[in-house]
Amino acid sequence: MSTTVEKMARTQKNKATSYHLGQLKAKLAKLKRELLTPSGGGGGGGAGFDVARTGVASIGFIGFPSVGKSTLMSKLTGQHSEAAAYEFTTLTSVPGQVTYNGAPLQIIDLPGIIEGAKDGRGRGRQVIAVAKTCHLIFIVLDVNKPLTDKRVIEAELEGFGIRINKSPPNITFKKKDKGGLNITSTAPLTHIDNDEIRAVMSEYKISSADIAIRCDATIDDLIDILEAKSRSYIPVVYVLNKIDSISIEELDLLYRIPNSVPISSEHGWNIDELMEVMWEKLNLVRVYTKPKGKMPDYSAPVVLRSSKCTVEDFCNAIHRTIVEQFKTAIVYGKSVKHQPQRVGLSHELADEDIVTIVKR
Repeated sequence: MSTTVEKMARTQKNKATSYHLGQLKAKLAKLKRELLTPSGGGGGGGAGFDVARTGVASIGFIGFPSVGKSTLMSKLTGQHSEAAAYEFTTLTSVPGQVTYNGAPLQIIDLPGIIEGAKDGRGRGRQVIAVAKTCHLIFIVLDVNKPLTDKRVIEAELEGFGIRINKSPPNITFKKKDKGGLNITSTAPLTHIDNDEIRAVMSEYKISSADIAIRCDATIDDLIDILEAKSRSYIPVVYVLNKIDSISIEELDLLYRIPNSVPISSEHGWNIDELMEVMWEKLNLVRVYTKPKGKMPDYSAPVVLRSSKCTVEDFCNAIHRTIVEQFKTAIVYGKSVKHQPQRVGLSHELADEDIVTIVKR
């Protein structure tokens, strides 16, 4: 793999070399995937790393050793994760649970990673493998250490196929039996040309396919589509810990970092804002049940993920037999024009809708 990286560094990008560079980038992506794929059919996390999932969403804490992850964990959940003022304290994944806005959420305190984690150093591969399955990642940083730590952790996660605060590129790809490569784009392409696209496809041994690009894509975007099975698009919050040890002026500078929340886990400062940002990033949908002829039950919402929030998903979250007896749903709330409105199983619900299920 190092030979491929060296070749890329030596090759100056121009029209004559674009095909060669495209091939090298694709080859590097394939080598990385092979390096990160567990051998021998072993499990993803490894002993002490994988945890049984609970709640409607999971939030993974990731960061360098001794940045305050365990203290933050105990502040949020009351779950004790061994904490001390020396490095490498947490050696396994420690799960806990917190309920926020009626939603049970799992918090996972992961062992501290070190630089080179994506290459297997310090059990880093197992740590990032668990983080990759989370719905949200808190990158916990110590404000007393250089914020270059932020860039190092981002590089580790990106190298493992985690795309931070990004959506999948707007590229559709469909293989064909014959007909060659048909490349279309509805946006000006300033980072990639047809030669590079053909080079990438050649490296993946794809000779016939329809490729439709609807964004100003890069080679990396195209490779991400081809490597879709090993890519995860996860929202990230940068938790800037230990603000009790810096000045007000330094704190003002920290607030300029996008997607960040400065806190002190030791003193419990700004934890409320962190929880609000967490809720916003998780993008969950609370739905209240209303039995026929009774008031809505606001005490125990049915919490759904925004990607799976139809009436059918709502029914299945309560009990799978409800769908079999379903006749219609009466909905009050933001998802309907009329209050109330009768809808079917495919209707998408909005946050804080109220639903009555009518059975056959």
